[in-house]
Amino acid sequence: MNDLRTAPAVVVMGVAGCGKTAVGEALAGALGAGFIEGDRLHPPENVARMARGEPLTDALREGWLDAIGEHIAASVAGKRKAVAACSALKRTYRDRLSRFCPEIIFLYLKIDRETAWRRVANRKGHFMPASL
Repeated sequence: MNDLRTAPAVVVMGVAGCGKTAVGEALAGALGAGFIEGDRLHPPENVARMARGEPLTDALREGWLDAIGEHIAASVAGKRKAVAACSALKRTYRDRLSRFCPEIIFLYLKIDRETAWRRVANRKGHFMPASL
């Protein structure tokens, strides 16, 4: 079984505002891994939907999850560890990502609802509103 030091890839997961990017960047630095910011891989149509306050369906997330998985797979194929930030809240999303790298580890960041909401509400320049 892999741990964070030996896994070829780690997905830092959790709800919006839990610190996926901050923790993911720090972890990537500590592991000498490449960092993949999942939010940057959303197609423009998904970003526009979320900016309007529309939640994404599972079908709309498929291409986004595949893009993250492809980036992870490319890093691993190039003999470089990968750390990705991605909500990955549903088991089906984690299963989809695991198809790109079976040895992937998911690191869940737990946060209380009020703190998450406050962090998201105070973010500047992010496409996703606190209502989602």
